[in-house]
Formats: sequence, C-alpha cells, structure tokens
Amino acid sequence: MLVAAALCPCPPLLVPEVAAGAAPELDGLRTACDEALRGVLAARPELIVVVGPGPGTGATAHAQGVPGTFRGLGVPLDVRLGRPGSEPPAEGPPLPLPLAIGAWLLDRAGWTGPVRGLSAGADRDWADNRADGARAAESGERVGLLVLGEGSARRDLKAPGYLDERAPAVDADLARALARADDEAFLPWLDADLARELMVSGRSPWQVLDGAAEGRDLTGRLLYDAAPYGVGYFVALWN
Repeated sequence: MLVAAALCPCPPLLVPEVAAGAAPELDGLRTACDEALRGVLAARPELIVVVGPGPGTGATAHAQGVPGTFRGLGVPLDVRLGRPGSEPPAEGPPLPLPLAIGAWLLDRAGWTGPVRGLSAGADRDWADNRADGARAAESGERVGLLVLGEGSARRDLKAPGYLDERAPAVDADLARALARADDEAFLPWLDADLARELMVSGRSPWQVLDGAAEGRDLTGRLLYDAAPYGVGYFVALWN
C-alpha cells in the first residue's frame, strides 16, 4: 500500500559535483527535494520504489544494488540503488541517469532500507503505466515512491527545446494538479504526443504514481515550482 510519494525532477545539475561552480543556483531545489524525501521517510515505508523516465514504450525494472555513475558527465562519482554495501546483480545494465539521480537523492536522505527501481518509457500507454503503479503499491504493506520527472523543457528561448508558447500554461496546470494530489486534473489530457512536443519527461512516471495512488485518500503539497533553465521543475509531497 502506498503511504507517501516524493515527486522530484532529475536534472544532472541537481548533483553538486556535476553542477560544479553553478551548484548554488539549485540550492533551493535540493532543499525542496530533501524536504519531500523527509516526508516520505516520516511515513515509515518498508520499501521505496524509485520511478523515472525511460525511452520507448517499454518498462525496465532495476534491482537493489544496481550501480549507476556520473562518469559520462565527466565526474568521478558512482552510486548504487539501495543501502550501502548491497551487492549488484551478476548481470544487467547500469542505472539510467534519472535513476542514478534518484539513488543519489535517497543516499542523501539517509535511506538504508529496501529499494527497487522502474524506468517507464516515454511513449507507454496510460493503462500500462497505471498497472505498474498498482503492482508497485502492492509490493509491500507500506510502500513509498520517489517519482522522477520534469515539466516542459520549452519554457523560454534558452530552454533545451527552445520556446513553445503552450508550455507555460501546461506547466501551470501540472503544478496545480501536483499540489493537490489530483491525477484526474492532468493525466487524461497529457498524452504521449503532447508530452513529446513539449518535452515533458514526467508523464509516464506520474502515471505510474497514479496507479499506485488509486483508492488512496492522499493530500498533496507543492514545495517547488520554477523553471531556472527553461525547464519546469516541480517538487511535491503526496501523503
């Protein structure tokens, strides 16, 4: 059963070692992510499932202990999904970057309990994502989620996808929905085509959260809503 969820963005610059001299620019975002995860840990979960965006229409499960790295970004920093000292599986690819950031956030929060990971493809059907969320919620008596994803990457002229005039209004609707834990306010209209056009990476992870939260009377609190690099970053706590 889902007891709480932290919703955080996953830009590589969230990790200070990656951001280097620009690290202070996202101090407020890091503080909000820390607060959201403290809220999840305060709900006393027995298991945390980290859900992040992935490619295509499939989904990939990631076992506890799978390693991740930021070396591809020029930073000699490695992480693991789960408690310190957990052994990686004998086979399997390393964590994709969003899940590596999730592992970094959990380690920063001091979580040492069981962890699982899931990468949900950007073009997956809503029904498939919701089914994965329901299974995640049923994987323990007290389950917490760390849900990674971002709003539009087309918020201004310097954004990664340049400016799309629809982006600010769409992100405003997303922020309102996340603030009140209201999946019905945004999931039906946030289809794969619109998310792709506006470069919204959070669509599938949020839909997984929808499946996990179904039937639960959750309240939401928006802790951060800004677009410092032309990308919509939201942090919220559902519990």
